[in-house]
Amino acid sequence: MIKKDIIVIGAGAAGFFAAINIAEQAPGLKVALLERAKTGLSKVKVSGGGRCNVTHAEFIPSELVQNYPRGEKELLGPFHQFMTGDTIAWFEERGVELKIEDDGRMFPVTNSSQTIIDCFLSEAQKHHVEVMYSHSVSSISHKGGLFELATSQGCFSSKKIVIATGSNTKVWSLLEGLGHTVSEAVPSLFTFKISDERIKDIPGVVVENVDVKILQTNLVSDGPLLITHWGMSAPAILKLSAFGAVEIAKRNYTFKIEVNFIKQSFEDCLDVLKASKKDLSKKTVFKSSPFNLPKRLWYKLVLAAKITQETRWADLNKVQLEPLAGQLTQAVFHVQGKSTFKEEFVTAGGVSLKEVNFKTFESKCVPGLYFAGEVLDIDAITGGFNFQNAWTGAYIVSRNISN
Repeated sequence: MIKKDIIVIGAGAAGFFAAINIAEQAPGLKVALLERAKTGLSKVKVSGGGRCNVTHAEFIPSELVQNYPRGEKELLGPFHQFMTGDTIAWFEERGVELKIEDDGRMFPVTNSSQTIIDCFLSEAQKHHVEVMYSHSVSSISHKGGLFELATSQGCFSSKKIVIATGSNTKVWSLLEGLGHTVSEAVPSLFTFKISDERIKDIPGVVVENVDVKILQTNLVSDGPLLITHWGMSAPAILKLSAFGAVEIAKRNYTFKIEVNFIKQSFEDCLDVLKASKKDLSKKTVFKSSPFNLPKRLWYKLVLAAKITQETRWADLNKVQLEPLAGQLTQAVFHVQGKSTFKEEFVTAGGVSLKEVNFKTFESKCVPGLYFAGEVLDIDAITGGFNFQNAWTGAYIVSRNISN
C-alpha cells in the first residue's frame, strides 16, 4: 500500500490544476496525480482546434454563469472566489500570456495548446507532484477517515482524494458505490444532421445572426449559423444542443427546428417584400435581395418558395410573397441525428450537484472527497467556459485542502 497525503484522479485540465495548486500552497504534502492513460491533458491538446481555448473574456460572475446549461446557480458563488481574471493572472505569473479574440475566446499568444501543456508539466515537476500514468482505478473505499484505492499498478491510501476524471462512466460507478447519485451522461455541444434541398450544395455559407427554436419545446437560441456538408453548426446550433442536451436525447436526436434567417417577424418581412415589389420592380427576385443574406442561401430560399429565376419583383403576387416570407422567418428543418463538434466532446451528466458543497467542492456524502471539472453534472457552451469551470473548481478544492 503506497501512502500519499493527497491523491488526484485524472490528469486532465482540472486534475493538473488542482494537484499543482495543492502542492504549491502546501509544499509539505505528498501529492500524487493518477491517470489511466499513457499520457495526460489530451482534451487540452485538441481544444480550440489545437490552440487551447483557456477561458472567455467575461468578467462578471452573473453574466458568466448564463453560459452553463447545468450548473448556472451553483457556480455563481465559486465564480466570486476564482474568476476569469484570476485565471489570466495565474497563467501570466507562470509565463503564459493570453490574448482575447473578437468573439471573447481567450488563447495563449503562441496559438498552441502545447504552451499550456508545457506550463502544467513544468509546474507539476517544480512543485513535486508525482504524475503516475497507466494507473486505472478499479476500486475506491472509505474507512475510518482513510481512502484506499486499487489501481492497475498497485494500491494507494490517502486521507483526501480529488476526482477530476471528467465524463468517465467507470469512475461514476465507483462514486455511486460511495453513495453518490450520478445522472446519466448524454452528449452536449454537437451539430445537427439535416438533409434538405434548401441547404444542399452550399456548405460554408454563414448567416451572421439567426433565431433557432426546437418545435414543441421552449428551447430557443440565436447567433451565427453555419451550413455544413452534413447539416448545420456554429454557435446558434451549438448553444441549442447544449441547453437542449437532455430533451434532445429523449427525442433520440430526431426533431424539427424552425430557423428565422433575418430575425424579423413574418409580418415585418412581408412588408419589406411588398415594398421591394416597387423598389426593385424591374429586377429579378433571384438576383436582388432586400436582406443581408448570403447569395447562395437567398437563391435556395427563393426556389423553395416556388419562385423561378426569371421572375421579376413586380410580377410577384401574394401567393408567392407569403411563402418567401415563411422561408425567411419560419423555415422548418427536420434534424435526423448529430455530429461531434470538431474533436471536442462534452457531455451533460455527472455527480448530482445537490450532493456537493460549492463553497469547497467537497462531497456532502463522503468527507475528504472532492470534485473538479466535468465529473460533476456541469457543462457549458463552447467558448472556453468548460475550462473556466475546471480552473475555478480545482482552485477552490486546492485552497480548502491545503488549508
